[in-house]
Amino acid sequence: MPGMTDLPPSDTAPDDLLPDDFGPEGGDQVYLEHLNGADLYFEVTGDPAAGEAPVVFLHGGPGYNSYSFQAAFGDRLPRATVFLDQRGCGRSGPLEDTEQGADTLDLDTLVGDLDAVRDFLGAAQIVPLGHGFGALIALEYARRHPTRTARVIAVNPWVHYPDLARTLLEEASARRGTPMDDPAGRVQADTPEGQHAPVGAARIEAAFELLNARDLLNALQFRDSPTRMRLEFLDTEGQLVGGAEMQEALVNQGLWEFEYPPFLAEIRRPVFVISGAHDRTSYPEQVQWVADLADADVTVLDAAHYPWLDDEDAFAQALEDALTR
Repeated sequence: MPGMTDLPPSDTAPDDLLPDDFGPEGGDQVYLEHLNGADLYFEVTGDPAAGEAPVVFLHGGPGYNSYSFQAAFGDRLPRATVFLDQRGCGRSGPLEDTEQGADTLDLDTLVGDLDAVRDFLGAAQIVPLGHGFGALIALEYARRHPTRTARVIAVNPWVHYPDLARTLLEEASARRGTPMDDPAGRVQADTPEGQHAPVGAARIEAAFELLNARDLLNALQFRDSPTRMRLEFLDTEGQLVGGAEMQEALVNQGLWEFEYPPFLAEIRRPVFVISGAHDRTSYPEQVQWVADLADADVTVLDAAHYPWLDDEDAFAQALEDALTR
């Protein structure tokens, strides 16, 4: 079954490129460190151990990387920032080479990676800034480590995956001109009592049978072609979209059945959501979960899934507000 992607995966960067060969200009420090059982690549601007809590950018995908965000918006961030490629993604080491392997990859492990990076950099607190799938890591970090979290910022969050799968199926059906046929009822009827009905997986399989993943996500995540083309240019420049193994590992662990909303009410740190009104993968349903259950402060921009590409100034202002309010 196809994994969930912001853009479909391509080959990773050539093995003969060393960490210093990567990264947009302006990165102060480049690291490839073995932390929490994985080789993690991250770039740092400013001093994360001094002054205000540093921002840690958590990319989406799952399986994308931090390059395009840093290249497009890195010089607009007002404080020390960490641009992390999650394990198995971008310039970080392959998932199969981690001590945990791919079979047990889960949210707990990714939260552990984030805390290991924080500890390595000597930051008492961080501001997790999560985009799409990355918002899930940011929110769970805040829930699990409230004393180490100054606040959390979620950009176009994905928190309820069966609902997201339904959204994708609705869009695919509409684009094919066919009535939506939600398999949820059939799957639930066919699932033995006491077992979980894989509704999300059935929905996403049906969606991708109607329309390939790339075209479907492009239709939902971009408000116009120029923005999509700009992101594709940045991805080509970075040479490292990759991350298919991470997508597959998380899907195998039941990602499409994951419902995070019950945990949102347990978060005790300030939560800020920046949403693009044209990002139909997140707005309004996914955003509403976070607003209602985490008592989040929500800013809606005239943008889509990548608001820093649609309106850089508006996103910069929203981010500044979220960091200082």
